Amino acid sequence: MTRQRRAPHRRAVWLVVLAVLAVTLFSVLVPLQAVSYGTPLPFAMLAGAGVSAAPLLAVAYPRTAILVFCSSAFALALAVSADRDQAWPWPWSVPATIALSVLVLVVTVVRGWRTGLVPWAVSNLASLVVLLILPDAVSVAAATANLITTASISAAALLVGVLLAGRIRVGEELTKSLELAAVEQSRRMLVEERTRIARELHDVVAHSMSVIQVQASTARYRIGELAPDAAAEFDDIAATARGSLAEMRRLLGVLRTDDHEQELVPQQGIGDIPALVESVRRAGVEVGLSLDPPPGDAPPSAQITAFRIVQEALSNAVRHAPGSAVQVELGRRDGALQIRVHNGAGTSPGSSPGAATAPSDGGHGLRGMQERVALLAGTLMTGPDPAGGWTVTAVLPWAGAGEDRT
Repeated sequence: MTRQRRAPHRRAVWLVVLAVLAVTLFSVLVPLQAVSYGTPLPFAMLAGAGVSAAPLLAVAYPRTAILVFCSSAFALALAVSADRDQAWPWPWSVPATIALSVLVLVVTVVRGWRTGLVPWAVSNLASLVVLLILPDAVSVAAATANLITTASISAAALLVGVLLAGRIRVGEELTKSLELAAVEQSRRMLVEERTRIARELHDVVAHSMSVIQVQASTARYRIGELAPDAAAEFDDIAATARGSLAEMRRLLGVLRTDDHEQELVPQQGIGDIPALVESVRRAGVEVGLSLDPPPGDAPPSAQITAFRIVQEALSNAVRHAPGSAVQVELGRRDGALQIRVHNGAGTSPGSSPGAATAPSDGGHGLRGMQERVALLAGTLMTGPDPAGGWTVTAVLPWAGAGEDRT
């Protein structure tokens, strides 16, 4: 569950808890005020609703909640009967003290400690005003003890609110940092994949340009009775090819990083797929290979893309569907190179019988395949099979890919 989804869920839980608390406080406060403090029932219900609902209201409207609570609590403290039971605490009853503490806690978490300090200070100041208005309502010792107890409990709630707000803020910042790191890692992996594709395409084009340069340079020696104008034209073609190769090498130096300085070996193609399949078989995976007809004369860019698609599909099958059989099919049909890699559902312990090999690393391998296929104007389809397992199908245009050989 992401941070955007967790926040509304957490808020809903707090609202439910505060709503239950408000109903409970109202159910206790109103009868207590009416019976033990001699407050008229209608007035006790009205002011009690303000005191009880203030913590719930503070979630969305903290300032309004502070005003409602302080005015209601002040009114309840004044609306007491002279012949009430003196054993009950005054000017703060137990439910009112609980409501004040929860209000301070909620306001502090929502708006910070400065705003949370307002209801604490205003409520205790109002208590002193009540004592000045009704000096004979209770003994000084009892009133002082009541005020100290209420102020201490609400101050503790303020401290808890500060700590809880800090914990929530740190958690949110950590979650945000992790999400940003994940996004940055995803972008970095995509950039690295595109860079590798660019290098591979460079190698393919550089090979073709080298052939053009050699053919143009040796034309005057291979072709007898070549006209001087034609020989000069071939020399110009060879010079242009050499300049293009030098420029491409410069661009390759920009693309290549220190981590890829050793990637100077020839790129794999369709001819290397049997060796790739054999290496997977030696790992204990049942892999079938069909090259019908053998597309060995495919363009270099299509061969590299085909090898990478098969390589990634086999890696996904081994990782996400251990124990499944894999079938690899390549062939030239309808003027295009068609690739199909299908694996069944995993049968090893820990793999679900109907599990498909959807990548669990954010789909970077599938994105890499899509990038390669898109560069050749081909199509790629990946998804679960209705009978179980996973299928990767790619179609690479033969004519369009073959243009890089000229």
